[in-house]
Parts: sequence; structure tokens; C-alpha cells
Amino acid sequence: MPFSHCHCTSKFKKIQLSDTVLQSWMVTLTEGQTVSDLKTHSAAVPNGDAVTENLKSHPSSATEAPAQSPTSLEEDTESLSLEEPRVIPLSKTNVAASVAQADQLWSTSRNKAVQLRMEDSGLASETPVTVHQLFLETVEHYGDYPALKSKKEGQWETLTWRQYYEQCRTAAKGFLKLGLERYHGVGILGFNSAEWFIADIGCILAGGLATGIYTTNSPEACQYVAANCEANVLVVENQKQLDKILQIKDHLPHLKAIVQYTGEPQQKAPFLYTWADFMKLGEDVPDEQLNARIDSLRANECCTLIYTSGTTGNPKGVMLSHDNVTWTARTASTLVDFTYTSEVLVSYLPLSHVAAQMVDMWLSMVFAGTVYFADPDALKGSLGNTLKEARPTYFLGVPRVWEKMQEKMKSVGAKASPMRKRVADWAKSIGLQYNCSAMNGENAVPWGFMLANNLVFKKVRAVLGMDRCKICFTGAAPITRDTLEYFMSLNMPLMELYGMSESSGPHTVSVNNNYRIPSCGKVMPGCKTKLDNPDKDGNGEICFWGRHVFMGYLNMPDKTAEALDQDGWLHSGDLGKHDDSEFLYITGRIKELIITAGGENIPPVPIEDALKAEVPILSNVMLIGDKLKFLSMLLTLKCVVDDNGEPTDELNPEALDFCQQNGVTATKVSEIIANKEPAIYTAIQEGLERVNARATSNAQKVQKWVLVERDFSVVGGELGPTMKLRRPIVAKMYEETINEIYAVAKQ
Repeated sequence: MPFSHCHCTSKFKKIQLSDTVLQSWMVTLTEGQTVSDLKTHSAAVPNGDAVTENLKSHPSSATEAPAQSPTSLEEDTESLSLEEPRVIPLSKTNVAASVAQADQLWSTSRNKAVQLRMEDSGLASETPVTVHQLFLETVEHYGDYPALKSKKEGQWETLTWRQYYEQCRTAAKGFLKLGLERYHGVGILGFNSAEWFIADIGCILAGGLATGIYTTNSPEACQYVAANCEANVLVVENQKQLDKILQIKDHLPHLKAIVQYTGEPQQKAPFLYTWADFMKLGEDVPDEQLNARIDSLRANECCTLIYTSGTTGNPKGVMLSHDNVTWTARTASTLVDFTYTSEVLVSYLPLSHVAAQMVDMWLSMVFAGTVYFADPDALKGSLGNTLKEARPTYFLGVPRVWEKMQEKMKSVGAKASPMRKRVADWAKSIGLQYNCSAMNGENAVPWGFMLANNLVFKKVRAVLGMDRCKICFTGAAPITRDTLEYFMSLNMPLMELYGMSESSGPHTVSVNNNYRIPSCGKVMPGCKTKLDNPDKDGNGEICFWGRHVFMGYLNMPDKTAEALDQDGWLHSGDLGKHDDSEFLYITGRIKELIITAGGENIPPVPIEDALKAEVPILSNVMLIGDKLKFLSMLLTLKCVVDDNGEPTDELNPEALDFCQQNGVTATKVSEIIANKEPAIYTAIQEGLERVNARATSNAQKVQKWVLVERDFSVVGGELGPTMKLRRPIVAKMYEETINEIYAVAKQ
């Protein structure tokens, strides 16, 4: 892939600021010191070894424009912590970021800076910048291009990059007026929208910690996050989310205000604001006061918190610095073939998750792209409509999104005429052949490919709204080989990403012409992977190094010490191995490993995926067997999901089709289970026997299984917000069933 033309995205250019932007970005020059004068301890730490005192920054130019009149920071000091690192002013024509002094690679304090993992050369040596500086660079170059598109009463409304920036400043002033204290949280609870982005970035510009809260959180879970980040303000989408906060408001001593960004609150209270009222609040806050805050931001200090989904205990607040966010976005952009102002994204995945934030907010900022906001019911069916209108050039889906597309297309295909089915099957065989060849670097175009492309592939892409999509990404959870091969057969190969909240999102990336299934790609430039304690087959714990590695968990030194070793390597908890070409393969998760009573270590995901591939009527599969004598499974059937995301008793079209093919007339999950429908139970057992036949040892063979009546879901608690299986919770929920499986076996 030709990367040369987009390599400039990693070079931090000086910006010649326009008068308008200068007026809105007053700078502090009280000590006459610029970044180029700065010598700090926050510098290169090559590969976790020695600390090198060498901060990369642009030299000051003697030809720079004269400075604006200095403005004092004194008027803002009341809200700044006494422990805050000394402010080092910025030169207005030099956007090299200043950094605060730091002597450690990690921190668990909201107001403490960290050393940056900078290197002497390459992408890891690039000058650190703050979120504001990244934003300002885009506005200066591409201010009049569209940034955000929101649908209001059936029409798309557009904010340009300059309007977006000004609204973020307006929101920042609103937060200052509400009393947002330095390093305190602004919690955002709602579906993706322009207001979500503006609240998040406005909070960062005002010196707060932007904190997404999952919309599926219970009031108690919201309370935990809001209390942990010491939120001064909570921004909620609608009455439903407001009601949650009102239940717990009295248990949040730091909370000063709540802002509702869609509709009007049903109740009136002095601490409740509509979005319109909030955006007027800061009208009398002087630019100088906000600019003083902005100029106090440091690239190696925390700007945002990503809360883990709390699968195994309370959520942890992942502290990401400005540099974590800006450097990762810049670096990721060098891997794709993009054109400034031309790229289009659709925002629909939860913004409280790092993947959605990195792609929708920060990568779009690097590209100066356009983000279309999907409707709140996107994952219940309306996403397809948005995709057809937006026609994105890049698209990230979690595995469940791709699986649902696959199920829908198979369901439509099942109703096609025999002739259409034959054409589709022929085209898909050609597509798979071509993409396997391309993946292996052979690029052999099979006979009939152009015909298949015109007859099938182009039409499928157009129907999906993917006709302009350059790369389809998948990430955030494991995806089955079956789904990967299905989309390859449609000439839409899915590029798998791997990373975590603690790595600001991506660590390894697959891109067109440089991928292998089922690998999750190669390490990002400027980052490193280490496999810790590898076994005889080369499987070890995947450890990360790079400027994308987080600062630490807020107020959790013990958990931080578990995640980061003494040299600063991030331990992922995932097991993996490399092939000869340095592609990374995830082979299991240490905490998910099932250790049987006989002492055998068994990664569950490959066995679960294998059964789902063999028996397409199955939706979720969970392997059981930790500290037990043999393996068993809990299984769920594919069903219709209602508008609230709740699984119903009705079988979905793909499951119905499977039933019809096997001569079964049942239409409900409960009917199949009540009758122990012989054809379905036999199909599951035979599929399991085929999986067992491929097992590497007897201990890895599954002996028992049970169909449960309700599919797993986010609402039910069995799945996390990114559709990951919450194993400890499911095991607890089905404790009685599991005990019965093993009790029967003992008899």
C-alpha cells in the first residue's frame, strides 16, 4: 500500500495562525520562555531501559511573528491545584507541546504528569501535542470543511471544523462557569451525537477529565464512575438517563450541575440545564480565562478517562494523556491511505469505549474528515439506513455487527431463486479464492472475477452502503473465522485490530494487502510487542510498549502495578504468538483459561468458535470446566431481539431457516427446549462431535451441553458493552444449571 503521501500526518508542522484563531487563542508569555528552552525529565525511555534526556521539539524561529500582549494566569489560579506542575507558556506560532516535569512512566493521581515513552528516531520521536493543538491545526487548515453531520427532523445538519471548534470553546466556558475544577470529571451519558463530542472536548479544553459512561449502566454503576472521577458536571442525553442520575445525585458530593442535551427535563431545578441554556452560560467568561486554562494543558497529563466494563469487579478508570490520544491518532493515520477532508465515518459504537473515541473523534480530527451520527437505534436496525446515506470510506464494526450483517444477508439469500443462489455461490467461491490469493501476496485474479464483481460484489457493497469503503475494520472482541471468510467471499475482507483501553485503542493493525486471517495484524509503527514467558509453541503473554500505553488507573496503585511492570511494559492478560512474518495471533486469555481438575490449561474461545461455525443456529456458547473433571457448555439459540435490546423467545430468520431445513416446525426457543426437538439436538451433538474429533487431547473434548432458554445480551448482563462474554457473571447466573450438569455426571 502506498503510504508515502500520507506520511506527512506524522510530522508536526508549524501553523501560521489566522487572525480569527489568534484572537480565540491568547497565549501566556509571562516568563518569556518557549518550549525550545525547556529541559525536562519527560523524555525518551527507549524500550523500557535507560532514560534519555532528549525531548524532541521544533526550534524557535527568529522570524516568528511578535507575541500578543501577555495575559496573566493569576485570575485562574483559584481553581488550580497547588500541586499542579508549573505552567510553561507556548509560543503562538510554535505548536510544539510543552510537557510537565515527571520522573515516572505511570501515575494514579489525576493531577500528576508522566514521562513519555519517546524514542530517538521514527514516529515515536515525534513532538508531543495536546488535544487543543491537534484540533487547532485541523481548524487552521480545513476550518470550512464539514466535520459533524447530525440528522434533525429528517435533514442532515452540518457543523464545519471551525464551528465545531468554536462550540467546544463555548462548552468549555460553560463548564468553567459551572465551576469545573482542574482535573475533575465531566461524565457523559448518552448516545453518540455532536453534543457528546462537544461536551467531551469542551471538558478537556477547560482542564477537566472527559469521562464517558455506558448508557447501559445501572444507576449504581453510574454512581461509581461519577464518584471515582469526582465529576463536577454530568451531561446526559435524555430523561431516561437523567432519571438514573437523579436517583444517585445525593451520593455525589462533587456534582454541581447536570446538563441534558436532547429535549427538556421534565422537572425544574437550579442544577438542571438544557443544552441551549448550558451553551449560553459562559457568555460572560472572558477568552483570557479559558485561554489560560488551555495554555496550562500539558501533553503528558491526563485529559480523558476510559472506564473498563467491570467484568471482574469494579470498573477501572484508564487515564489517557493528551499524548496518548494525539500520538496514537497520528500514528494510526499513517497506516491508511487517506485524503484530507475526503474521508467519511459513521459514529454508532459506544463513545464510552476507546475504539469509538479513537476512530470517531481523534482519527477524524487528523483526517479533517466528516462524521455522520447514526440514530440511537442503530444497532437495532437503523444503522443500515445511515450507512447508505453516509457511504463511509472507513468503517469499524465489533464482531457482533458483522455477524448480524452476515445473518441478514444469509437470510435474504435463503429466499432467493435457485438460479440466483447458484450465481451467488459461484461468485462467493471466486471472491474467497481471490482474497486468499491477495492475502498471501500472490494477487492471482481468478477467471470470472470481474464478472462476479459486477454481478454480485458491487451490488452487495451498494446495498450495505459500503461502496466507497476503503477498509472495513473489526475489533474489540474475538471474531470467528467463519465470519471473516464470509466477508472475504464477498470481496469485503475485514481487517482485524487488537488493543485495549490501556493502549489508547490499537496496538496491532491489519490493513489491505498486509493481513492474515485469523491474525490481528502487525504492531503499529513506533510501538513494540513482547511475548512474556513463552511456552514451547511460542505462546506468551502479550506485552505492549509505546507512547499509546496509558498513564495508570485512577486512584488504583495496586491494579496499576499489576498492569504495568517495573520497566513500564503493559501486560495485556492475553496469550498470543507471532508467525514468521510478525503477524500477531491471539490464542487465549490468561484470566479466561480453564484449568481443569487434571491441571490442563484450555483456552475456551477456539472451542466455542468452532462449535458456532459447525452449528449456525447457535448464538452464544460458553465453555465450562474450571477446576472440574471435564468440559461442558452452555448454549443459546439465535433469536429476535426487541427494540430495547432484549432477546425474545422468537427464533430469528436464520434459525427458522435452519429449522425448516431440518424438518422442524418450531418457531420459538422455548418450543425447541421443551420438546428437546430431536433434529436440533442431534445437529448440535453431531457438530460437537466434529469439534471434539479435532481436539488436541481428551481433556479438550466437551462431554456435556445444555441449551438455556434466554440468549445472552448486554441488557441481561451476560455480555459487556462491546459484546464480550462476562464469564464470571454468566457462571454465577447459571450456577444451578452447571451444578446439575456435574451432579448428573457423578451419579
